[in-house]
Amino acid sequence: MEGTDEEELLSLRLAIVTDSGCERKRKRKTKEAFNFNTLDSSEGCEGKIYGLLQMREQMLKLLDQKRKAVVDEDGKGLHLIHLLLISASSIDENNLELAVENLSELYQNVSLNGDSVQRVAAHFADGLVARLLTRKSPFYDMIMKEPTPEEEFMAFTELYRVSPCFQFAHFTANQAIIEAFEKDEDNNNSSLHVIDFDVSYGFQWPSLIQSLSEKATGANRISLRITGFGRSYEELQETETRLVSFAKGFRNLVFEFQGLLRGSKLINLRKRKNETVAVNLVFHLNTLNSFMKISETLRSVHSLKPSIVVLVEEEGSRTPRSFLSRFMESLHYFAAMFDSLDDCLPLDSSERLSIEKNHLGKEIKKVMNYEKDDTSCPRYEKMETWKGRMEGHGFAGLKLSSKSMIQAKLLLKIRTHYCPIQLEGEIHGGFRVFDRDDERAISLGWQDRCLITASAWQCV
Repeated sequence: MEGTDEEELLSLRLAIVTDSGCERKRKRKTKEAFNFNTLDSSEGCEGKIYGLLQMREQMLKLLDQKRKAVVDEDGKGLHLIHLLLISASSIDENNLELAVENLSELYQNVSLNGDSVQRVAAHFADGLVARLLTRKSPFYDMIMKEPTPEEEFMAFTELYRVSPCFQFAHFTANQAIIEAFEKDEDNNNSSLHVIDFDVSYGFQWPSLIQSLSEKATGANRISLRITGFGRSYEELQETETRLVSFAKGFRNLVFEFQGLLRGSKLINLRKRKNETVAVNLVFHLNTLNSFMKISETLRSVHSLKPSIVVLVEEEGSRTPRSFLSRFMESLHYFAAMFDSLDDCLPLDSSERLSIEKNHLGKEIKKVMNYEKDDTSCPRYEKMETWKGRMEGHGFAGLKLSSKSMIQAKLLLKIRTHYCPIQLEGEIHGGFRVFDRDDERAISLGWQDRCLITASAWQCV
């Protein structure tokens, strides 16, 4: 980084805090080979699917044998995408024979350790095969097997460290929260209360703790309270331990954490007078499985009368309206995510394989197997849709400061270091950030694909 202004603006010395329990050595587990010889391989529907599963097993056995990349060989990468599209259309039309034929060809040409197109196609092929099976099938469970909590945590941690995606979301949100706190300094008694509707592992908050500490003095300590909603008591306890341990290193900051299970009533919040209240809706609204729950949440947020509401969501239209539309939107999004990892990690990186299998691959298979009326299907929407919902519930958009854009650009300089393509000092063909909605939103994109959008709101 050049210049003291940039150094003061963006503090990235420690964005992740892990406890000793999470810093365990990863043990490679030998994948148990499945014996297909015991299956009935007779002709008909079951026989065709069994044969397809055998092709999949052969693909997995070749995992340690690096296949030749196909993207630059006469457009074969496009051919893989074409096979995926035919397979998805065939499944949607209940044309089993054509689906199996194209999925079999896919498994002969994809690889979990090939180029980015081969990898993303392999995971989508798995998701499509799972749709051919009943939920009671043991093969469905085999394909849809979830990573362990430890594997999921490590994959998320690795993606957080190497890719700008989550850090862009968190640093942009934190910058808006800090500016709202500064604007309120004459009335807030140096107290900030953040209500995080999906605190998860708590990775967003170390950088906020550090930034607030840099503003505080020994005589003027800042109080930061975080109320975080989580998926389980165990996860909340781990997150609290992680954040409290980190905050102890900043003696001019008073830190408190209150963990609540997701779905808890907001009346359980401990509110105080004369504090800046910020609501953090980062990757949360899409997890609510009905428009009614989204409306209930936004009405509850409005009743808190916060100084600022920060909204960050993945861009897309992966709603349960139709399988094919969800497939197409998901393929565009995840192809961009897999491709973007080329800017972050080499192909043979074990960290990259972990990210692709236990985070991105898991999401691909899940999104491919939601039904139209599935109430657990996440609702990924375009920025314009979220804007309409926010305005319809009594919120008005806030202009994001130039600091937010400078910070986002600086983050890309730091994080996309593996193989950026540069021309006259600008990065082309990779990650980019840009203003939207008259500077009321900032988006992170990969090439021409918008991935994540951050915006800030106030009560009308």
